[in-house]
Amino acid sequence: MKYRELKRCNNLKVSEIALGCEGFIGKSPDEFKAMLDRAMELGINFIDMYTSNPEFRDYMGAAIAGKRDRIVLQGHICSIWENGQYLRTRDFNKVRAGLEDQLQRLGTDYLDIGMIHYVDGESDFAEVYGGEIIEYCKELKASGKIRAIGLSSHNPIVARKAVETGLIDVLMFSVNAAYDMQPASEDCNDLWDPKNYQDGRIGMDPERKALYELCERENVAIDVMKAFGGGDMLNEKLSPFGVAFNEYQCIEYCLTRPAVVSVMAGCHSIAEIEKAVSYYDASREDRDYSLVLSRMDKFQFHGNCMYCGHCAPCNAGINVADINKYLNLALAQGEVPETVADHYKLLEHHASDCVACGRCVRNCPFGVEVIQRMQKAVEVFGY
Repeated sequence: MKYRELKRCNNLKVSEIALGCEGFIGKSPDEFKAMLDRAMELGINFIDMYTSNPEFRDYMGAAIAGKRDRIVLQGHICSIWENGQYLRTRDFNKVRAGLEDQLQRLGTDYLDIGMIHYVDGESDFAEVYGGEIIEYCKELKASGKIRAIGLSSHNPIVARKAVETGLIDVLMFSVNAAYDMQPASEDCNDLWDPKNYQDGRIGMDPERKALYELCERENVAIDVMKAFGGGDMLNEKLSPFGVAFNEYQCIEYCLTRPAVVSVMAGCHSIAEIEKAVSYYDASREDRDYSLVLSRMDKFQFHGNCMYCGHCAPCNAGINVADINKYLNLALAQGEVPETVADHYKLLEHHASDCVACGRCVRNCPFGVEVIQRMQKAVEVFGY
């Protein structure tokens, strides 16, 4: 297992492969504990708990007893249980009661990340950030009941507004190659509506690209939901592309996006947990999402660096994908932010080391003019 830092959370480290909670719902206490124990044995230390199901919370509390300091819990604020079912609410009294219930059932006095639940609409964003909810989250963080403030969203415009407030430490966002081509919408169902893919798409949606780059600049960690598109990406008949990805390609795609620290896999069994973690044992070919993206006719990524790493190996040892990432961050900002300059400086080799041999250009499946990009990086960074 590999780990990445939540940089705004005292550099807390979380596993790249993490767990969504839906696969635990309906399990017996023993099955629940066995799944969590196996996940932890494999190095998984991060779990999202969007559900307000009281049985889930009770079982989770029992499963983590004596292990609280070894697991990073992301619990959702504004997700409550009412009349025997889940409810998203902005009613402050219900929100507060729901959080206290969550902590009590989990047997802990804090959450590592308090995730403001599901904000896709701009009016909803205004209600959350203009009223009691955000003030409550700030109080929870100040008191130590949550260590970080998060927000979950499917809408890049709303998510960007949240990040721009400076209050968000972690963003839970829906990421996969298909969704990344879709324009912003307040209805998350648009992301998987087949009619929105019928005429094809060209490149990543600019709003989503800008969101990822903003999070990278501001050290806001992204943990990924919907990496497999609810399973649709893995099925040729259901995939928006009409081509199936495998689990490893979906995970690799997400982990190569700027700011992403972890992928929440919705595993329903020990076997599925082991399958997700076997990503680290998979061959480069099995993880290579460019093999799918570069061979499609209706969906074009030509000319865009997808950070897939196919440009390697470089004769000069340059990490071309990382230089392209930092160059994109600087160009989007119109200047070189200090954090980006520091990341660039720490690279073992820089764009000025490029000998223009053209090997990377020949290797790139997306037709990126890599040599010109290296020249631009020298212009922007100075070396």
